[in-house]
Amino acid sequence: MADKIATREAYGAALAELGDKYDFVVMDADLAAATKTGVFKKKFPERFFDCGIAEGNMVSVAAGIATTGKPVFASSFAMFAAGRAFEQVRNSIGYPHLNVKIGATHAGITVGEDGATHQCLEDIALMRSIPGMVVINPADAIEAKAAVEAALNINGPVYLRFGRMAVPNVNAEDYKFELGKGVQMADGKDVTIVATGIMVNMALEAAKLLAEEGISARVINIHTIKPLDKDIIVKAAKETGAIVTAEEHNLMGGLGSAVSEAVCEGCPAPVLRVGIEDKFGRSGKVQPLLELYGLTPAHIVEKAKAAIALKK
Repeated sequence: MADKIATREAYGAALAELGDKYDFVVMDADLAAATKTGVFKKKFPERFFDCGIAEGNMVSVAAGIATTGKPVFASSFAMFAAGRAFEQVRNSIGYPHLNVKIGATHAGITVGEDGATHQCLEDIALMRSIPGMVVINPADAIEAKAAVEAALNINGPVYLRFGRMAVPNVNAEDYKFELGKGVQMADGKDVTIVATGIMVNMALEAAKLLAEEGISARVINIHTIKPLDKDIIVKAAKETGAIVTAEEHNLMGGLGSAVSEAVCEGCPAPVLRVGIEDKFGRSGKVQPLLELYGLTPAHIVEKAKAAIALKK
């Protein structure tokens, strides 16, 4: 697999590959080229349905198909899959606990020039709030492909979050995905960086920068935000005494909120968060946007030092 690939690309490839192994349906809302579900459509046209620009209807139809026993992937941009169709996702999929997987692409600030209306920074918070909904945010293409198959083996609703930007692979080709299990990517004793999605690679870069200053940082990849691996987080809080979270999402209701809840209940320790600080996005090139909104290894380093300073 290429060194850099967008997780949305891996999503489309996984659907096409798994179509030979599993009997499932894929639906899209007039975005098959962008969400990459078009790869599945080309291979299995009889199992693909384009519902047009009507995400609420797509989700409702997906729920109906799921009642017949077939798993369904319903795909669109995160803003529309989680935002526009929230009521249908909650009431038609979440409430009856149906076997529908929401394949949400183009999440976060890295949608770039599409701007604030398309840069969904609230989707994890929305999906976390639905009882029984599994929420997965893979760090790279390798993890994304594994997550799609893992979702198929869950009998119930799953929200899968994918990005537009090509990102480095941080996992090996033989990586084994375990639902609800955090992955320790680097060991350290002074501070723990808990990251998800594209921020996992940045957390690893931040750990290298901290090491140059004699600071030892543990890095944990949380690909499954719900159910959260509380054990690995509480253990890290006990052993390092300080936590920094990093996510491409609003600080309210996302990974930072979930980790803070776990630490508060399991082992109180300083928790500082890197993410979007209660703001909308804006149109622009990706790298300047990441700098503007503080989603860089350098910002993680600053927060890590501040968290260490708060240790008693």
